[in-house]
Amino acid sequence: MSFHFPANLRAWLNLPLLLATTFVLGGCLGEDNLWHGKDIQGLMPELAFELKGTSGETVRAGELDGQIRLLFFGFTSCPDVCPTTLQKLNQAIKAMPSEMQSQTLALFVSVDPKRDTPERLASYVDFFGKRIVGLTGDEPELRELAKRYRTTFGYDEPDADGNYAVSHSSAVYVFDREGEARLLIRPDLSADQIRQDLIALVRENS
Repeated sequence: MSFHFPANLRAWLNLPLLLATTFVLGGCLGEDNLWHGKDIQGLMPELAFELKGTSGETVRAGELDGQIRLLFFGFTSCPDVCPTTLQKLNQAIKAMPSEMQSQTLALFVSVDPKRDTPERLASYVDFFGKRIVGLTGDEPELRELAKRYRTTFGYDEPDADGNYAVSHSSAVYVFDREGEARLLIRPDLSADQIRQDLIALVRENS
């Protein structure tokens, strides 16, 4: 199945992020912390999920241990936040040393399983980069996963053509090799700031 991107997608890729994260986590950065993202170590549960991959296979979080993982909720029909965020994450990963790129993975979890079939999701993530993996699941599974990381999503009423928007957080969660939650990437961070944080995590876990 081929995926047709919206005509205005490439224009959106160059726009700044418009939405802030939908929640604020407690805790302050220590003086010795040099992270650009928000330090959430100890504030979030470890990475755990059982979702469907782009080939229809079951993917479990533990199967991806050993890599730095970035978790982001969205949907392929998203006009702005999702493409902008995925482009930025791809830029950050591609700017890392080659040996570190292979140790870093972005997980794009679609919360729109009704429209985002495995084939559609595969075409979407492939457009943005090789180190981006598409995942989805049944709505109850997705709601449990979103709740686990203190966020949620919702569906607007469909228009006359059956199209609808999906509200979701713009937060990106970063987990270390063991699956421990480490950082929250805010929308205002640049690709270079994200790159620096990812390199630091790879080195820390080496």
